[in-house]
Amino acid sequence: MDLQIDNIGLPPDNEVHVWCAKVNRLARPLEALRGVLSEDELRRTAKLHFRRDRDRFVAARGLLRILLQCYTGVDAAALRFCYNEFGKPALTPGRNDVRFSISHSHDAALFAVAKGSNVGVDIERIRPRFANEQIAEKFFSESEVKALRALPAELQPEGFFNCWTRKEAYIKARGEGLSLPLRDFDVSLKPGEPARLLRHAQPPELARWTLQALSVPAGYVAAIAVENKGRIVRWQMSEL
Repeated sequence: MDLQIDNIGLPPDNEVHVWCAKVNRLARPLEALRGVLSEDELRRTAKLHFRRDRDRFVAARGLLRILLQCYTGVDAAALRFCYNEFGKPALTPGRNDVRFSISHSHDAALFAVAKGSNVGVDIERIRPRFANEQIAEKFFSESEVKALRALPAELQPEGFFNCWTRKEAYIKARGEGLSLPLRDFDVSLKPGEPARLLRHAQPPELARWTLQALSVPAGYVAAIAVENKGRIVRWQMSEL
């Protein structure tokens, strides 16, 4: 749904709020978003070679800060982030009840906010040239590669990115990066079928996580992984 966001407070324990924005269609000027970034974020921006990538990074990080301000009541520019050894971001100690995840691809950005439950999101633009068997064999499990090969050729790019985003959302939610072997778990990937964690080397993980595909702009696919089953509420960020 479209929403003019304000101070909205944290979601209930059984909800996760998901927001999607097209960063090339922002209601707020890019310079206003740049103004809330930290020195570290500005340094990271400067390292990006292409202007379009710098602008997308500024937009996504600025929107994240504004969104977290609406949940925490802390001014966007005053928010401070810390990172675990695998790069998973969190708000500085004292706000560890606020869990969030961010992903952006091309002109789309995706955000999730939860209270007390780990969450991960991933969004990817469907790029048929990238969705090839060599990459699948490198990053997917044997069962996933077999399922991908079984799809009609015209569905394989979507199936590839279904698998990619679901695995990425899960490892982002876990916050352990690629220290978690990608072949240790299987996800569903067939277009039109529900997102599911099908197999895991640690079977209790199957009951611990909710995996769901998300409705995003045409040409993209996205997924969310949430610790402890809850209701996923999707908001459309359109007037930031």
